[in-house]
Amino acid sequence: MSQGDHGTRRAEENSSRIILAVFLALLIDLLGFTLILPLLPSILDHFSKNDDGLYRRVQAGVDWFSSSLGIPPERKYNSVLFGGFIGSLFSLLQFLASPLTGAASDSFGRRPALLVTALGLVASYALWAISGSFELFLCSRILGGISKGNVSLCTAIIADLPCPKARSKGMAMIGLAFSLGFTLGPMLGAFLALETEKDQVFYTRAAIFATIFAVADFLFILTCLPETLPKEKRVSSVVSGFQSAFDLISPWALFRFSAVWQKMGGPSRDSLQILGLVYFLYLFLFSGLEYTLGFLVHQHFHFSSLEQGKMFFFIGVTMAVIQGGYTRRITPGAELRMVKIAIMLSAPGFLLIGWSTNIVVLGTGLLFYSFAAAVVVPCLSAVVSSYGLESQKGTVMGILRSLGALARALGPVASATVYWLAGAEVCFTVCASLFLLPFILLRCMPKQSKQE
Repeated sequence: MSQGDHGTRRAEENSSRIILAVFLALLIDLLGFTLILPLLPSILDHFSKNDDGLYRRVQAGVDWFSSSLGIPPERKYNSVLFGGFIGSLFSLLQFLASPLTGAASDSFGRRPALLVTALGLVASYALWAISGSFELFLCSRILGGISKGNVSLCTAIIADLPCPKARSKGMAMIGLAFSLGFTLGPMLGAFLALETEKDQVFYTRAAIFATIFAVADFLFILTCLPETLPKEKRVSSVVSGFQSAFDLISPWALFRFSAVWQKMGGPSRDSLQILGLVYFLYLFLFSGLEYTLGFLVHQHFHFSSLEQGKMFFFIGVTMAVIQGGYTRRITPGAELRMVKIAIMLSAPGFLLIGWSTNIVVLGTGLLFYSFAAAVVVPCLSAVVSSYGLESQKGTVMGILRSLGALARALGPVASATVYWLAGAEVCFTVCASLFLLPFILLRCMPKQSKQE
């Protein structure tokens, strides 16, 4: 074996170790993060009965908003809308934190930034565990939203890898971690809430386990995850690394990738902006329909909470199989073609779901849904990771993650509003039709663009 072949093989092995470490770190993090998902409605019900302060004031505002939109007066629907607003707040905080965290990692390195966010999550879950009031619980969610910039850091670590094939595989493995985390975490959270000790609040055990997962994630990052951005490749000054606050938190500047575009050529800059807009539009539509899916199966098929849990378990397992067996093997350079196919499959998938009258039609729509979810985000992330200088990867991926958080903050509110005003069929039909927009944008990308 020649020296060059030996060096290439060693680089591939090093990339594989980094991908595995990122996968495990993110999986541990997501297992703790998703424990709360099946408990949130019950937590809100708990505070509605035991909190006379902030909860009641916020609930009064939610009640007024829901009644002004003509939403049915059932308390469970209003509590879902309440939970949607809390979820939107969490996503908005990610929108603000992700680009700043990414820029910090370009200046100080990936590991230090990732360790700080991990400590933030430890504090967030610990605060949740001792929260006896809605105010403390809300503070824990705010701290958690700020600290979830760690996901953009994981994508930045993968973006640091020199080989396009390794970057594509790494983004697919990040998607796989999400699929497994969102499949196993909620099940564990529901199990932990089944039995509680006397005088113990039902969510305490889940919160303690979330804290343990966060501590384990911190220790794993500290001991097993190497630094992927050498000091000589980092931004030389903190000021230039952070650019300006406006460039990193303004939606207009983020859509234009203003923090990094000064050092990029015209065609590459235009392509990056189109990819960012496609990413936002796709997640805006997808997250909105994903949020209203639970309402649809409850109304049309009378699914219980357990049946909905089985449905989302089916979705999670399907996504994990696709990402682990197919997405990570997509050839570098073929990602955008697969994104176009997946987006076009999203439209009939959501139409089938929205107009489904039996389980077979619903299941077929969910298969299309799962395929799109397993392909679009990892492939778009892999493509975007090839843009920008090596010292800009954290900022680029942080901006992309921020656009996704903004989409997830706005999409559920918009979709839920259309759902309650016009019904499930109209909501899913309109949104499915709008999937043509990101598809058309991808077709309009400059043909001569060259990724840097």
